[in-house]
Amino acid sequence: METLNQLTDEELVGLYSKGDNDAFDVLLLRYKRKVFSYISLSVKNRDLANDLFQETFIKAIMTIKQGKYTEKGKFGSWIIKIAHNLIIDCFRREQSENIINEAESDVDIFGNIKLYDTNAEDLIIKEQVYVDLVKLVDYLPDNQKEVLKMRFFEDLSFKEIADTTGVSINTALGRMRYAILNMRKLAESKDVSPVFCE
Repeated sequence: METLNQLTDEELVGLYSKGDNDAFDVLLLRYKRKVFSYISLSVKNRDLANDLFQETFIKAIMTIKQGKYTEKGKFGSWIIKIAHNLIIDCFRREQSENIINEAESDVDIFGNIKLYDTNAEDLIIKEQVYVDLVKLVDYLPDNQKEVLKMRFFEDLSFKEIADTTGVSINTALGRMRYAILNMRKLAESKDVSPVFCE
């Protein structure tokens, strides 16, 4: 496993497609927090987030095993895109029901997910900081929250963000700047380690 950690995403995907299950375990460990955080920020429902998280990685496994993975050098963006599409599908299916509880901002983003026991103390510290930061995002204005999610969770460029949101690149940059400043102020006022940076 130590050696596998040194490999790129593409090398790990290649090994997994040839039957090395440990290679996918490394990819899962590498991206589980980012994917689950993205889903949690979108749905604000722990049980639903857990289901979508598992579905995301199952879909990734099936795609790779079937030899249909073609996103060379973009595994991180690809796995987030799968999650995004599953979230959209879920919203469409459940549009008539109120499955998203807007008041549920106290989300434990690692809920029932227990995938690894190694480096437990380090993981707990990192996860707690991440949990705190995800909670802080909910305090941002919607336009800042949108830009921040696109930049950090979907890995979009500022040009792509501007095109998607229908604003100029300068406006997108400005919103990100204010989002970062507001996150830092919120982190200080709520006594969270200010590790969030651009």
